[in-house]
Amino acid sequence: MSETTVLLTIALMIGGGVLFGRLAKFCHLPNVTGYIVAGLILGPCMLNLISANSVEHLGIIATVSLGFIAFSIGNEFKISFFKRVGKAPIVIACLESLFAVLCVLIALVVADLIFGLTLDLPAMLVLSAIAAATAPAATIMVIKQYKAKGPMTETLLAVVAIDDATAIMLFGIFVAIAQMLTGQGDSSIAMQLLKPVWEIFGGIICGFILGLVFAIPLRWFKKDGNRLILTIGFIFLALGLADVIGVSDLLMCMAMGAALANFSTEFVHIAKLCDGFTPPLFLLFFVASGAELDVSVLPTVGIVGAIYVIFRVIGKYVGAYTGSVICHSAEPVKKYLGPALVPQAGVAIGLSLIATQVVPAYGAQIRAIILCGTLIYELVGPAVAKWSLSKAGEISGK
Repeated sequence: MSETTVLLTIALMIGGGVLFGRLAKFCHLPNVTGYIVAGLILGPCMLNLISANSVEHLGIIATVSLGFIAFSIGNEFKISFFKRVGKAPIVIACLESLFAVLCVLIALVVADLIFGLTLDLPAMLVLSAIAAATAPAATIMVIKQYKAKGPMTETLLAVVAIDDATAIMLFGIFVAIAQMLTGQGDSSIAMQLLKPVWEIFGGIICGFILGLVFAIPLRWFKKDGNRLILTIGFIFLALGLADVIGVSDLLMCMAMGAALANFSTEFVHIAKLCDGFTPPLFLLFFVASGAELDVSVLPTVGIVGAIYVIFRVIGKYVGAYTGSVICHSAEPVKKYLGPALVPQAGVAIGLSLIATQVVPAYGAQIRAIILCGTLIYELVGPAVAKWSLSKAGEISGK
């Protein structure tokens, strides 16, 4: 892919994103919906002005964008925040993830007994486990666009952050069970869980240490330019290091942001600098995400795909509601948090690739279902998130 092609593709993505973002605003939809639709129309699935090869070569945009998103979420995790909200986000995140997995699994088992599905139990376990994953990017963009504030927004930010850890852990457990049923891997579930445990806690610990290190040079570098350079450098370092040592890059960047928020008084200034730098990056990320969507998978997923798409949403809602009731959360949190957890994208697609190795006979079918779910969730999710925040009374401007 030539340098000229890259530049022209990026220019087309920016132009298309801006145009469709404006059209989305006229339709009272979040900008991110317009960006995704722009990518879908310009991408290989329709006009093919953005080729599949181009999207693949621009993959680093997605990695860097998610790094900045995770870092910004971490900035919200001050000790004072957890003193105020208590254990609620942790309980809600665990239950909404677990209920999503169980709802999909139970629905698949029942449907298999009634209709006779094409999946066996190990494949059902692996597919169900992916239902736990939630994509924070679209939700964060909606919160930023509409300047949402309040208990619902605070809880939502915390839940989508913790969700990454709970999804990885649940996937590890269910994959271990599936491998035992198929006779693969180590018979000890404990041994199978070591990888996701390291992926979660290794990322948190290393990211926290990196955040403490990041705070040191901020004492001497006061100019905006220098501080922005440092921020970009440390986020790139976190993303690269996470890949080298095999931990979650999202959790690592998140922990780095949390450490900075708690141990440096400069974190507010850094957050403002990031807000000024990231809009074009996020636009490119969502346009690229839209270009990756493939509507041709819709007719291939059948009843299994319909069960996954519908019952994952039901599980997220019931789990979030149950967790909110247990923790005595505010009424808007109980009613509207669940629908805001609909988006699903990158993490789920990554887990579907692992699924092809665990249950190779069903790998193509599972991947098609996840891609179909991603298409639906990413197109509908931002609008649902806006609706949830609006009904909760936490959107100050439109």
